[in-house]
Amino acid sequence: MAGHSKWHNIQHRKGAQDAKRGKIFTKLIKEIVVAAKAGGSIVENNPSLRMVVDKALAANMKRDTIENAIKRGCGDVDGANYEQVRYEGYSLGGTAIMVDTLTDNRNRTVADVRHTFSKHGGRLGTDGSVAYLFTKQGFISFESGDEESIMDATLEAGVEDIIANDDGSIDVITTPENFFTVKDALSTAGLVPDDAKINMEPATRVVLNLDDAKKFMGFIEHLQNLDDTQEVYHNADISAETMAQL
Repeated sequence: MAGHSKWHNIQHRKGAQDAKRGKIFTKLIKEIVVAAKAGGSIVENNPSLRMVVDKALAANMKRDTIENAIKRGCGDVDGANYEQVRYEGYSLGGTAIMVDTLTDNRNRTVADVRHTFSKHGGRLGTDGSVAYLFTKQGFISFESGDEESIMDATLEAGVEDIIANDDGSIDVITTPENFFTVKDALSTAGLVPDDAKINMEPATRVVLNLDDAKKFMGFIEHLQNLDDTQEVYHNADISAETMAQL
């Protein structure tokens, strides 16, 4: 089927770029602590923990660091007590935005998020104001690859869709429940993705013009760089032509 926009693809593949930033380990450790606290320390029995441990290993985090974070989550080691908080709002052109955070200080986090929205012409909404526009799904991405081989490997694993994009990349879409089954099937076939995550996919997208696109990209970058931000989801669409001008 037809591929997604270039902006869509860039956003999904930001994980590899973010791994180069100094903040990535801090964010991953927070996520490990929360996942272990919620679902226990056994990775095989805790999908959320397995997800973040895979991300941590892909970012070259040491296993000792991962294990210590798991122990903190289970109360075996003292440390900050994080909670998950989601903020929802709107930005340029009526685009919908969700910001998932992990915080040990709600007042600080909401002040940072609200300030960033206001500074960039956005506004925070109430809980649920935009969440209904998004659906949770598994997303496995290859920067390049053979579509037929990927299809053969995942067909029996419960894959939802395989998307060949205009830039040669391939996206594999799954339900959240089948995410690891599909990912393991790809691994068994010797196919290692460049990115794999449970994502929030918008039902509709808002196309931004050149001026709004430039401002919006700066806004998203500021949100992503906040200390407590884990993920930022949105429904903006920036065409390949606009991206080329930017």
